[in-house]
Amino acid sequence: MPTTFLRPLPFSCANSYRTKTNPSDVPSIMNNIPNLQEILSNIAVGLINQLVNFIPRLISAIVILLLGLLIARLVRNLVQTVLRKIGIDKIGEQLNDIDLVRRMNTDIKVSRALAQVLYFFIVLIFATAAAEMLAVAALTDLVLGITNLIPKLIVAGLMLVVGLFISEGLKKFVIGLCNSFNISGGRMLGTLVFFFFLIITLINALGQAGLNTELLESSFNLIIGGIIFAFAAGYGLASRDVMANILSSFYSKNRFKEGQTIQIDEVKGQIIKIDSTSMTLRTGETTTIIPLQALQMKKVEVFD
Repeated sequence: MPTTFLRPLPFSCANSYRTKTNPSDVPSIMNNIPNLQEILSNIAVGLINQLVNFIPRLISAIVILLLGLLIARLVRNLVQTVLRKIGIDKIGEQLNDIDLVRRMNTDIKVSRALAQVLYFFIVLIFATAAAEMLAVAALTDLVLGITNLIPKLIVAGLMLVVGLFISEGLKKFVIGLCNSFNISGGRMLGTLVFFFFLIITLINALGQAGLNTELLESSFNLIIGGIIFAFAAGYGLASRDVMANILSSFYSKNRFKEGQTIQIDEVKGQIIKIDSTSMTLRTGETTTIIPLQALQMKKVEVFD
């Protein structure tokens, strides 16, 4: 087997693979290394400057907020006293007479509620000024959003109060109407009318407050549609025989009259009364009431 020998590279080629370092390049390399102490010093100085500039703004914001709380409290007490003296709490007494409010065990004072709303509105105004003093954009936008929501909530609350009064009025009207016609279940029907109108008012109030009520509206419409369908189907099935008797009365009104003697199956007697759904026969010492539907379904013998 032949033997292979490696020849050494020439001296010039070997020197080409070596890295040559010039001693004069060392200072330039050291100058390119960042000065860590200088960087940390600059960061610390920047933070201290920001803190020094922020502290006066923070103190000013706190002063503005405290001043707003003081002014809001004074205005709240003044407005509540004035509203109480002019008798606006009578509206609250009428609200407390509503069954739904009475069951909630709440004592509504309109003067206190309006004064409290005004208190929060003034506080939010000063809070907006304090947030702008801090120059924090996110905080300012948050306070402005809450402040802009207050008028919408006031309108929604007024809509809800008016809806409560209208719902209660409709409830009393339906109950009184049912009582005047001697219709049983008037109170239950009035309660259904009350909650029906109240739910509509509540959905509109939530929409006024800026909430998305599309899901509530669609769900409410489905529920109302289901109730109407169930009521119509149940009423139709329950009144099937009644409608049959009424239709039979139109068919039989010219064929039978009071005073005639007729016989239906084994019942024979004299007609003493005919109304829209039945016929009354005098059968000896007793009277028999026959549905008019039977006149169309059974054999009838007329003697007079």
